[in-house]
Amino acid sequence: MLITIAVIASLIIVKMLWVTCATSGLGDWDSERKDIIRRANYLTERVASSPQQVMDEMPSGIGGQFKGEWALYTCSMTSVALANIALLYPQNKEVSLKYIDKIIDIALSEEIREYDALRWGEDPMDGIYGELSHISYYSHLAWMISRYKEIGGDDKYDWEYRALCEAMNRRIRESIYLNLPTYPGESIYVPDMLVAIVALNYYAKQNGGRYSETVKLWIERAKREWIDQETGLLASFLEVDGDSLKVAPSIKGSYSSLNCYYLSLVDKGFAMEQYELLKTHFKQTFPVGGIKEYHDHSCWLGVDIDAGPIIMNLSSSGTAFAIGCATNLGDMEFRKQLLKTAEIAGSTISWLGQSHYLLANLALVGEAIALAMRTTR
Repeated sequence: MLITIAVIASLIIVKMLWVTCATSGLGDWDSERKDIIRRANYLTERVASSPQQVMDEMPSGIGGQFKGEWALYTCSMTSVALANIALLYPQNKEVSLKYIDKIIDIALSEEIREYDALRWGEDPMDGIYGELSHISYYSHLAWMISRYKEIGGDDKYDWEYRALCEAMNRRIRESIYLNLPTYPGESIYVPDMLVAIVALNYYAKQNGGRYSETVKLWIERAKREWIDQETGLLASFLEVDGDSLKVAPSIKGSYSSLNCYYLSLVDKGFAMEQYELLKTHFKQTFPVGGIKEYHDHSCWLGVDIDAGPIIMNLSSSGTAFAIGCATNLGDMEFRKQLLKTAEIAGSTISWLGQSHYLLANLALVGEAIALAMRTTR
């Protein structure tokens, strides 16, 4: 028993020292640069490859729809991370442009589009002038192109960018709810809608304010109509109720963190209000810092397709998205706590100029999200 206790104590001490070393220098962009670039090297080797390789990187047990979703999200978040890096470290701009270009081509492929085509019964790019939603696919692709343009990308994807944003804007404005479903017959997932609002906001900045009225209108209605009365947070889900939408009672930490992150790219004031409410209802500091998945009950061990593993109440994806909120809204102390939690759970592996969390071997999308959130400014 004494030997066992000694071994466990030794492992804990080693882990504590590992985490301390791995997270030293957090909050200083020059100190973080080496680790950030090494993580980008790891991601680009796996994502800027081929459509089939990206699909093969996704977990096989989650089914075709979620493999497609996760593949698109991996492409999207890797592109966001690379654009962020180009802004943080301008000497990396040309490398970022090269890889984002490659990743957009992959996201445009039939292999990646298939998950959305199967649910809507038509290829999303074939239906660009049609009436069906396709909001999840359109919004992420448009956001990727917007970041490519932001850091100096050429006009290669201008037709797609213009067509995607025109389609999203038209369908949103034609909807009496000002929202579109991700898939037919399902609730409206507010984070998915917010990607569209973010993409339209980028387009407006780059094209003389076009579609800015839609962004403004959506945000105003969100503040008035789509707020959970118990927490004050923007809804996770909206359900059709006649000619209006009602807020579903389920408010999730993962969705609220993601909502807050997207809002920080559109409306900083609203985002800051939501961020304070997020911390009030979902922040957990013991035994490690992070975001809980449920504010009204405990879950010490569970699994959720969106939240990921839930351990000691903490939501894996909620905690990761909160890194983006903390970074973009200037809460560097909480950011440091969140990155320490990521290190405790993920355990960084470094080899041959690359670094990644060990958990990336199971879910590459998590590595892409963490880097995108960490580098957001």
